[in-house]
Amino acid sequence: MEMKRRLDASGALTRRSLVLGAPLVLAACQTSGVATSAVVGLHNQPALPGEGFDYAAAYAATTDYDFKVPALNYKKYDRKYWRQVVDYDTSERAGTIIVDPYGKFLYWTLGGGKALRYGIGVGRAGYAWNGDAKVRVKRVWPIWRPPREMIARNPALEKYWKDGYPRGPKNPLGARAMDLWQGSVDTLYRIHGTKKPDSIGRSVSSGCIRMWHQDIIDLFNRVPLHTKVVVLDKAHSTS
Repeated sequence: MEMKRRLDASGALTRRSLVLGAPLVLAACQTSGVATSAVVGLHNQPALPGEGFDYAAAYAATTDYDFKVPALNYKKYDRKYWRQVVDYDTSERAGTIIVDPYGKFLYWTLGGGKALRYGIGVGRAGYAWNGDAKVRVKRVWPIWRPPREMIARNPALEKYWKDGYPRGPKNPLGARAMDLWQGSVDTLYRIHGTKKPDSIGRSVSSGCIRMWHQDIIDLFNRVPLHTKVVVLDKAHSTS
């Protein structure tokens, strides 16, 4: 089922708008100049960034579900935070997300000692939990509802408790969010976009794991539901 890039008249995402939970694909190949032992993840995902990858196009302005995503001035940020395939040894199977809050990186394992790495920003909540979980919910242009603990610190946010902060590029969760669960328990840990691109590579005041709009969309289009996620503690960080 193809992704239908629009909202209905009420602003709600249409039922046919997402491709979620597609099967894992395993097939030897070479993609965009990056040799890997297997291709993992959803069908019709973007090419892996390899030699000669067009970062200007990858981080360009775009329209996504009728929302305008601004261009990212990626050249102002350290190149290590750009999405890229890197050497990464792990015992986890290909297709696992590994979050290193202390190193400020998220890895999507490809097998063959490789991973697709993204830069991240980490809020206080990003250090509050570690362990294994699964992507239970994937949300496109999610509504954000501040937790009660945050409202207690900033009562001005109370107005967003009932109906939430509207969808869009200025929403604190950005273009996409993936909610992590352990069995039937919501960890309240989120991998999501951000309206503050300068927060990538930094520790920030709030939120869990932040990614640039273009990067969270890219990751979202690769990983199926029930993807395993490993959040590292400080002792296992690569930093």
